[in-house]
Amino acid sequence: MLRLAAGAVTDAAGLALEHEPVPADQVVAGTPTTGYVPLDESEPGEIGVWEMSVGAMRDVEVDEVFVVLAGSATVEFEHVPSSGGPAAPIELAPGSVVRLEAGMRTIWTVREPIRKVFIAR
Repeated sequence: MLRLAAGAVTDAAGLALEHEPVPADQVVAGTPTTGYVPLDESEPGEIGVWEMSVGAMRDVEVDEVFVVLAGSATVEFEHVPSSGGPAAPIELAPGSVVRLEAGMRTIWTVREPIRKVFIAR
């Protein structure tokens, strides 16, 4: 099991992330790529760093809370399971804290590469 070292600092903003192209069936615009590195796996869930380049993609979310470290994006909610319908889009910028619900169908439109630290189950 991967664990963060107690009392140690991890530079989430400076971590090198290897990017891969977003699968064609998820691409909405451009040629977005994503990168990811896990930091910790434990009973409460997984902690990691995720990044997306400029472009737009569709996704189906898991239960997650994240904090944006860098970048600018809009997230549209096509479907929210708890309400049964869509929800208003949100704007992301450094410092944004967001909770996602498992099963949400989203469209991420990234204007400046976005990086977030997340906790997911």
